[in-house]
Amino acid sequence: MSLEEMSKEQLIEYVESLKENENGKFGLVWDKEKEPEKIVTECDKKIPILTEIKNRNVDNGGRENILIEGDNFHSLSVLNYTHKESIDVIYIDPPYNTGNKDFIYNDKFVDIEDGYRHSKWLNFMEKRLKLARNLLKEDGIIMISIDDNEYAQLKILCDKIFGENNKLSIHHIQVRYSDKTLNEKNDWQPVMEYVLIYAKNSNKFYANKPKENYSIDKFDTEFIELTDGETFEVNGRKVVVFKKDEWKVKTHKESNINLLKGTWVSGSIYTGTGNGTMVQKVIEPRIEKDGYECLYKIYGLGEDGLGYRYFTGPKKSTATRCMMYSGVPLERKKQIEKGNAVKHKSIPNIYDYSPDFGNIRHEGGVAFNSGKKPVKMLKNLINYHTNKNAIVLDFFAGSGSTGHAVLDLNKEDGGNRKFILCTNNENNICEKITYKRLCNVINGYDNKKGLGGSLKYFKTDFVDNIGTRDQLYYDLTEKCIPMLCVKGNTFNKVELNNEYAIFTNSDNSKYSCVYFDIFGLKYADFIDKIKNIKEEKILYIFTLGDYINTDSLKGIDNYTLEPIPYKIVELYKKIVKMSKED
Repeated sequence: MSLEEMSKEQLIEYVESLKENENGKFGLVWDKEKEPEKIVTECDKKIPILTEIKNRNVDNGGRENILIEGDNFHSLSVLNYTHKESIDVIYIDPPYNTGNKDFIYNDKFVDIEDGYRHSKWLNFMEKRLKLARNLLKEDGIIMISIDDNEYAQLKILCDKIFGENNKLSIHHIQVRYSDKTLNEKNDWQPVMEYVLIYAKNSNKFYANKPKENYSIDKFDTEFIELTDGETFEVNGRKVVVFKKDEWKVKTHKESNINLLKGTWVSGSIYTGTGNGTMVQKVIEPRIEKDGYECLYKIYGLGEDGLGYRYFTGPKKSTATRCMMYSGVPLERKKQIEKGNAVKHKSIPNIYDYSPDFGNIRHEGGVAFNSGKKPVKMLKNLINYHTNKNAIVLDFFAGSGSTGHAVLDLNKEDGGNRKFILCTNNENNICEKITYKRLCNVINGYDNKKGLGGSLKYFKTDFVDNIGTRDQLYYDLTEKCIPMLCVKGNTFNKVELNNEYAIFTNSDNSKYSCVYFDIFGLKYADFIDKIKNIKEEKILYIFTLGDYINTDSLKGIDNYTLEPIPYKIVELYKKIVKMSKED
């Protein structure tokens, strides 16, 4: 809406918003009050929990992956309890807000003519991205697919939430062939989408960069000094200059680990390295005195053990660049001797996946024509994290491509990654598309061999928060056991009765022990049970506060203790407050 179209009240509101930002900071301001998201405004009345749908679980070996059916705001709220600072990789493919029935806000599609179209989308995304950031480990990353409709807004929003200094890359993804027109009436043919990549802490994240064998093919140069040259010092550094007829260069037909390689001192080498500084402070000031075609031997440089580095000056008055010559670094020589010398390459930010998008229709054995992403692309993104045991989260799961990519990547490189997928069930997408695809790729489909793995299926449910505090605590304790099992990754039942529950993980190395009887009738039995468990265990004990008397736990070791549902309630209070303050 333009200023001319605003009412008096809207103009006053606009001016006030400018005052709020008069400190001059650059940022993103949008209307957050016209139509707040109902799911968020009601979150203090309904506390989300998880219910396991056991007849949809799949057990085909490997780590227990998780599919959560429900609105992703609720799923993320639960995960803020079960997986805080535990996620290595987040990939999401949110609605692009094209105005073409791809984004629902408060149960209505957001039309392209909606004056608050971008505000609603930003409101929606901000809440979820803030919850997502809480889930990332310090060395975790988040990757978000987007197109031109919201790219600019999303970039500034991510700078705000994750920090501009934590932006790692903006990938440009070719998603269709440039010569295949979508609509003849369009003047422009969009072929690119984007993936915004941010770290939780860029100082802690180290990318899994592509690598190649370190080659000595270009180490073929040897210098022959014909005289002693002229010695001088620059800032305490010894330099010897050999003029035009005082040196010779020999280029060998075969490379050798003891020869030198030439590199032009230009670009970032000239402006941002010590070698560039030497050219600027040592060679360039002497060109008029020494003349052209000189050789400079500058001491105290290099990692090749020689103790010096050769530079050749410009060959004629029209030339400006110098060339430096270096040997194979000592560390590389050791690696070559051991047979494990590799060179890491920078990660490019442009990829052509147009063939993969063109052949995507039948990936996973499900037809899904709304933003499905190719497994090849997702495997590449997930593999930027070096942890082959990573937990990968996608809370806009759609057709389940991220889960497929995780399983396929594990099969490819022997990894043991695990996925958590979250999606609503609009038009039965979770049941008929996401779940079906995951079953297909785990068990096999269309003559394709299954990738293996296990799947736990959960739905978000709710505990009403409309009565007394005590009633909320009773109700939440009764229904929170599936959440506790997800938190501990302990899904195998050891014992479950009306007073307590004990679950363990797949190799019986960790236990979740829950005492939930409000009357404490079998507390002594519970204590006797856990005294016999020597492995690591989390003890969840019901209390109406945050205090547990530990006298009865004497003689029990290797445990951590948590009052329930106190921590769950307190966390949700923070989430509600954060969501309503935005």
